[in-house]
Amino acid sequence: MSAMDGFAEALLDPAQAVPEGLIDPEGRTAGKRFDVYRNNVVASLSRALAEGFPTIQSLVGTEFFNAMAGVYVRAHPPTDPRMMYFGAEMPAFLAAFGPVQHLAYLPDIARLELGLRESYHAGDAQGLTAEVLASLPQDSLEELSFPMVPSARLISSGHPIFLIWTRARDPQASAPVPGGQDILIARPGFDPEPHLLGPGMMAFFTALSLAAPLSEAIAIAAQTASEFDPGQALALALSTEILEVPEVS
Repeated sequence: MSAMDGFAEALLDPAQAVPEGLIDPEGRTAGKRFDVYRNNVVASLSRALAEGFPTIQSLVGTEFFNAMAGVYVRAHPPTDPRMMYFGAEMPAFLAAFGPVQHLAYLPDIARLELGLRESYHAGDAQGLTAEVLASLPQDSLEELSFPMVPSARLISSGHPIFLIWTRARDPQASAPVPGGQDILIARPGFDPEPHLLGPGMMAFFTALSLAAPLSEAIAIAAQTASEFDPGQALALALSTEILEVPEVS
């Protein structure tokens, strides 16, 4: 193990001794100074987690979140200097973290918050609008493929995570009711937002994301849910600009 690796391990493990050779200006082992630095690093990373998962913090409470964040930081320290990637293991961590096992929806809430962050940092692409759609050759429209823009995300959950996420942000919002929900994350402007999907829409957008032609995506969605409304799905896609403009030869 290199000296740098040893320093990094000691930095996140309070049980480890001060790294060898670390001294204060008087030449003494810098135990107290290192402890302060170690605490500051963990506290800083915990704050970064709170900023990245504000809904999780709201649901479990600040005190509990801070304690849990300390456990997470030591189990999953940053591996990339770009903090936008820190916290990627949170869904799996929550699924295995004993004290929150009774909150089975938390991992999916974390997936939603990660999706919002990923969408925010994703690259730009021209989204399909109603005007652009009208300019495409209508006789072959159903045979065209409409891939999703880089900022779009799809999240499926067996829990009512859209309602839970909304209620956590607005106590006056409708209370969650049992049942799974599918969510589309879109970023037509600068800030991404989640949208609750209707029956069959997850299958529809998933098929489009896999380069299926429009007609095939509609057929797949209709097989998945008889209540699927292609008009509503396309209206949502156009209003949120989540589909790329197709290449027309």
